[in-house]
Order: sequence, then C-alpha cells, then structure tokens
Amino acid sequence: MLKKAEGIVIRTVPYGEADVVLTLYTREAGKVAVMAKGAKKPKNRLAGAAQPFVYGIFLYYSSSGMSSLNQADIIKSYRHIREDLWKASYIAYAAELLDKLTNDRETNPFLFELFWQILEHVEEGDDAETLIRIFELKMTDAAGIKPQLDQCVNCGNKEGTFSFSIRGAGFLCHRCSHRDEYRMDISPKAIQLLRTFYYLDLKRLGSITLKPETKKELRQVMDTYYEEYSGLYLRSKRFMEQMEKWNPVEDT
Repeated sequence: MLKKAEGIVIRTVPYGEADVVLTLYTREAGKVAVMAKGAKKPKNRLAGAAQPFVYGIFLYYSSSGMSSLNQADIIKSYRHIREDLWKASYIAYAAELLDKLTNDRETNPFLFELFWQILEHVEEGDDAETLIRIFELKMTDAAGIKPQLDQCVNCGNKEGTFSFSIRGAGFLCHRCSHRDEYRMDISPKAIQLLRTFYYLDLKRLGSITLKPETKKELRQVMDTYYEEYSGLYLRSKRFMEQMEKWNPVEDT
C-alpha cells in the first residue's frame, strides 16, 4: 500500500553497494524504516533525501517488513546544521534519543512537532545546548521517567528552597533534604529552569541567555538522571560530550 507522510530523517544506514535504509520520524505514522534504493548514487532521485535531518514529504510502499521509499519531496534540508559539527552533534543526539525511546509505527504528533521545533531553533542560531536540555526534559515522558518538578517528592511542599534528588526522581524541599545525602544542591535558577523547560511551548521560545555555570548544573542533572533511569547507551552522546570538552560553550 502506498502511503504519504510528513517526516524527518533521524537515521541513515548504508545497505549494500547502493542502497540506504532511512529511519523516518513522521507526523502520521510515528517511526518508520524505509529502503531508499540506489540512494548512495549521487544522481539517484532519492539521494538528496537520504541525508540526516532532511524534512520532507515521503511516499513509501508500506509492508509488514521493510517498506520501500518511492518518492521524497524535500521541504527543508537543514544543510547548515549538517555542515556545522557542533550543531550536528547535538541534533544527532536528539535524533538518537528519539529513535531509542519510541517504538515503530506508534503515532505521536507531539514528538514529531517537538523534534521539528528543535531543528528549526538550532538552524536559526539559538543555543543548541540549551535546546537539548529542553528536549531531554520533554522526552522523559516518552521514556516513562518523568521527574517530579511541581512539588517536593517527599512531602508535597511547593514553597521554599529545593534541591534535586536523583534517588527520589525530583525536587526535595529544604525540610526534606536530609532524606537524600546525595541530593544535588543546584542553584534556584537551575531549579526554576528545570520546571520551566518541561512545560515550555517551543513555539513561544524567545532568546535565552544562560551562564556557563547554569548550563553545567542542568547538564549534570540530566546526565545523571538519564544514566540512572533510562538504561540507554547512546554513541551520539559520547561524541557530543567529547565536543563539549574540546569546545567549551561560552556564555551566549
């Protein structure tokens, strides 16, 4: 059956001498793997679409096994992201996270919109590291590991000074902080941003300027949290971390 979907290429895998297997994340059908025959040949009509992060309209023959790509009309290639190693490393991580945390052919328009918005903001020059923290927080729902960000995980208190408890999977107020000796005593600004980022509508995202120390706090919380609860090992994350060591992000 021939199907049409609005999608973004989140993974490419060479297959044989000339073909490429594309993993698309689509608005209509969720995650779909398609075979793009001959796409490794420069003059092939599918070659342009068989690139990471390409956004377009895809026609494919759906089957119980591997689907076959028939046609691809590119809406936006995000070439500037692919040509910028720094930006590409962050988007590759977001794409792999989306891939690992979703099942094949489970429709989720929210996740499609979320990933597309991340691409748009990075393409426009917004801070990629901050956007990835937003993406990680929102993806905790898909992973089934959403932290408690609205109140103390122990007593339900919504007022006062908070820390972040990996063990408790959320905020601990100052009255309950003794319950986790390994809690992360991050700044009030970082606490506020964790809550804000989770609920933020990316369509309303304005200019965000974060100090390097605030970015570091957010990164430490999210890295530790995902390591504790997700069970994921992502190659793209290791590469992204190396990029951060080689090119420390300055205050933007």
